[in-house]
Amino acid sequence: MPPTYPLIAIPAAALLLWLTWRLVRAQHGRRLSRAGYFDALHPLFDGVRTRIQPSGFPRMTGRRGPHGFDLQAVTDTLTFRKLPALWVMVSLPEPLPLAATLDIMARPSGQEPFTHFSTLPQMLPAPAGTPEGIALRTDNAAALPPEGLVARHAAIFADPKVKELLISPKGLRLVILAEEADRGRYLIFRDAEMGAMPVSPARIAPLLESLLALRDDLLDWTKGNG
Repeated sequence: MPPTYPLIAIPAAALLLWLTWRLVRAQHGRRLSRAGYFDALHPLFDGVRTRIQPSGFPRMTGRRGPHGFDLQAVTDTLTFRKLPALWVMVSLPEPLPLAATLDIMARPSGQEPFTHFSTLPQMLPAPAGTPEGIALRTDNAAALPPEGLVARHAAIFADPKVKELLISPKGLRLVILAEEADRGRYLIFRDAEMGAMPVSPARIAPLLESLLALRDDLLDWTKGNG
């Protein structure tokens, strides 16, 4: 009887080629979806510039009237005992006449990859009426805006996806949880793929307006104290 090895090898080789093709196709699709993660946001701005980060996700700058915004997608796959997460940082990096930095964080764990919250030396009580789990740190409590102003804008944390609001002399920043890895696929297959769908303009537009409103309030307050 002739050996059967060649007959077995042919379908095995075909299966290997098919699996390789599927893997290459999936990787290509992943690169495209990540690179286009902010594409749906372009109509929110008068003009945009995008560069791809080592993670494959974009960093985008865009102008909205006279104001320039910076948007970043930050992956967090190393947080112990939590699902991998995709954060979106929305910054308004325009200098403000402030003498202190105030960082407001929801449920800080000390493992957030996008913040220097834990390095600020002074811990503050949360303003009255802010959601449970809000923590505040600063580098100069004596130079902060009034508590009422802070409390008005800290109300944005009523949205449980909002993670951080940073107020600093260099500008403003909001961070939201955009996505978490699928629990079942992550626990079984360790699949932490995120960003298959572009982030929605309806999710980001209110953040832009919140930052502009906060900037206006801060400028009014500094003028009144000037």
